[in-house]
Amino acid sequence: MTVATSPLSIVIATRESRLAMWQAEHVKALLQARGHTVELLGMTTKGDQILDRTLSKVGGKGLFVKELEVALEEGRAHIAVHSLKDVPMDMPQGFALACVMEREDPHDAFVSPKYHSLDALPQGAVVGTSSLRRQVLLQALRPDLKIEPLRGNLDTRLRKLDEGQYDAIVLAAAGLKRLGMQDRIRAIFSPTTMLPAAGQGALGIEIRADRQDLAQALAPLVHMPTWLRVAAERAVSRSMGGSCSVPLAAHAVLDGDLMRIDAAWGDPQGVQSLICAQQTATVTTRAQAEALGAQVAAHLQAAGAKICTQS
Repeated sequence: MTVATSPLSIVIATRESRLAMWQAEHVKALLQARGHTVELLGMTTKGDQILDRTLSKVGGKGLFVKELEVALEEGRAHIAVHSLKDVPMDMPQGFALACVMEREDPHDAFVSPKYHSLDALPQGAVVGTSSLRRQVLLQALRPDLKIEPLRGNLDTRLRKLDEGQYDAIVLAAAGLKRLGMQDRIRAIFSPTTMLPAAGQGALGIEIRADRQDLAQALAPLVHMPTWLRVAAERAVSRSMGGSCSVPLAAHAVLDGDLMRIDAAWGDPQGVQSLICAQQTATVTTRAQAEALGAQVAAHLQAAGAKICTQS
């Protein structure tokens, strides 16, 4: 892939949370180093505004990206930087995922002012998360825990923890590390304990599909091993009707051309046991990665996992 032949003037649409701004500034610096002129357009999304209900009850992942897409459509911005796990599995017509960057730590982090690990929590301890995936995985590990909703940006979540509203919370390790808050992490969950969400820790850059000049400008930022991994993970989620309302985990690792993907589906009501599936194959293209993800989803469904049909 080659760099755009001439420098572009690029406006980045971004959410205004501290983490989202860090991510946008990171992309801005990389593009400026390649000769482009870059500005930021900070925006507040519906997902940022609705904090009293879980995302699964108010519209899912798309609430964090819709306003940014409108800015792209209207020409007020040219690219949008997203945490990939917040991006719906299917892009709206006229839009394209043009770049997936090198992944930060994809795992979940255990954060607590008092306890050093999940095992150290006392019976009935209160753990905060609004992720259905984390909820079902935590319930499988510790059925005795009380899982309570936790919304807001990273700083808000940590403040609520420090105020004593929770004994512990579970967050993406990537966000804490990107903001230099590694010291808040008491333990990193291994994938065998807490399987990550599809795309967790990766940044995706969205453009209008007809802007090939922008796709060319973003090409040097692409990290293909990450893109292959998240393509497989997102294919699992897509096949399962993926949105925030699906209690689903998917995590791929790549060793040379050999990809292994693990996935898990849980029942939020706790009636069915956690269903897990794993598949390994040679993967060198995104199409192969997506095919592998679809195979894993088929295994989940065959074992009893339910596809979400909610819009």
